Amino acid sequence: MNMKAMQKLSYGLFVCTARDGSKDNGCIINTVTQVASEPNTISIAVNKANFTCEMIDKTGVFNVSILSEAATFDTFKHFGFQSGRTVDKMADIEFSRAENGVAVIRNHCNGYLSGKVLYRLDLGSHLLFIAEVTDGDVFDDTPSATYAYYFANIKPKPAPAPKKKGWVCTICGYIYEGEELPADFVCPLCKHPASDFKPL
Repeated sequence: MNMKAMQKLSYGLFVCTARDGSKDNGCIINTVTQVASEPNTISIAVNKANFTCEMIDKTGVFNVSILSEAATFDTFKHFGFQSGRTVDKMADIEFSRAENGVAVIRNHCNGYLSGKVLYRLDLGSHLLFIAEVTDGDVFDDTPSATYAYYFANIKPKPAPAPKKKGWVCTICGYIYEGEELPADFVCPLCKHPASDFKPL
């Protein structure tokens, strides 16, 4: 299967936060969906390897701060590429608290929702939480970041492969790799001399 097909689904991107005692934590998730309007209910799926998942499973409350198109890759690195088990992700982050006592991230987010877990389902790699929405607010009108927007505009593109140094035979296309082509070089394929080569 071409796993890139999964990236065509219209995900949003969120910082999911939780609090256990005095410990705050957050992680990046892309699976927040409204599943009912009466009562207002959402589902989130969180990777079981994430410390945030463990905290939600224990406390039954969480917030999702909705990342906007203003988000930078640094936000994704901070909340997505390190573990709250070994790093205090909230130490240098500005945040407020919702009525549920859990952190709300405002920087590069256009709003948030608070959830109280009603049901939990083990899906293998992730836990699915069905939650009642207990609070929420809008910060600004910047469009929400989608998974597609993240890949097209936020995630850095891989650096282009360095150009090979070498020479190509203009007769057969054979490539000699190296800074200098020896004057007496003969193409091993077509037997033409160095004068029939040009730099790559």
